[in-house]
Amino acid sequence: MIEAEKKILIDGQWDMIIEPQSHLFDLKLKDVWHYRDLLLLLVRRDFVSFYKQTILGPLWFFIQPLFTTITYTFIFGNLAHISTQDIPGPLFYMAGITAWNYFSDCLTKTSTVFKDNADVFGKVYFPRLIMPLSIVLSNLIKFSVQMIMFFIMMSFYAFKGGAFHITGYVLLFPLLVLQMALLGLGSGMIISALTTKYRDLTFLVTFGVQLLMYTTTVVYPLSAAPQKYRWLILLNPLTPIIETFRVGFLGKGSFSFFSLGISTVITLLIASVGIIIFNKVERNFIDTV
Repeated sequence: MIEAEKKILIDGQWDMIIEPQSHLFDLKLKDVWHYRDLLLLLVRRDFVSFYKQTILGPLWFFIQPLFTTITYTFIFGNLAHISTQDIPGPLFYMAGITAWNYFSDCLTKTSTVFKDNADVFGKVYFPRLIMPLSIVLSNLIKFSVQMIMFFIMMSFYAFKGGAFHITGYVLLFPLLVLQMALLGLGSGMIISALTTKYRDLTFLVTFGVQLLMYTTTVVYPLSAAPQKYRWLILLNPLTPIIETFRVGFLGKGSFSFFSLGISTVITLLIASVGIIIFNKVERNFIDTV
């Protein structure tokens, strides 16, 4: 659906011109910057709506990963006796869960962005890329809160003499966060574009994300995986991210600049494809959603 041309005249100059998109790579990133106030407003809305009308409020940001850590420690640590490389079990699982939750939240919430916002998209103009970006940024706030819990747990086990230490690889942390954001954003936008025509994918996303977690080193270290399957686990771009996260903050894990480099290339490819597909589908998705 081609949008009609619209012009706003301020002080004798055209402030904004909305024209039909000329080509597939016309991403209108300047418009995204122009609407940055809307982006911040949506981030605030997502953050507030998460705990609105709940008894515990923002405490859920802490409760969810804490209960998950306790469950994983009992099942995978105490019952299955899966190695944690001498790292205290709760700390090992918390590291994987904190990183994984940020990616999975970005993916699952972005994957329904067209369906969830169809009414808004059909009534008012703004760069559609604003919506998935707001999801990534609002989840970044949640991730930051959970990182505080992770640091508190690190301090507790450091006081008890836990076998872990921070290494220089912790300086890669901003890159890891950016990779998780781009990977969740790109994958989510690809799925969101596909679900405008194939609604069945909506039912597979949650199930698929759970399966994907077990092909990532969230509940086990890479060194504990059978040698013949290790290459398959490394194909998952999240594996080098989580392993580097553990190496940086806990001093244990399997780090390789080559693996992290491959993960970065795959992440940039998925993010680029996701943005391009999203840009293509948002032109006429309102007719099919």
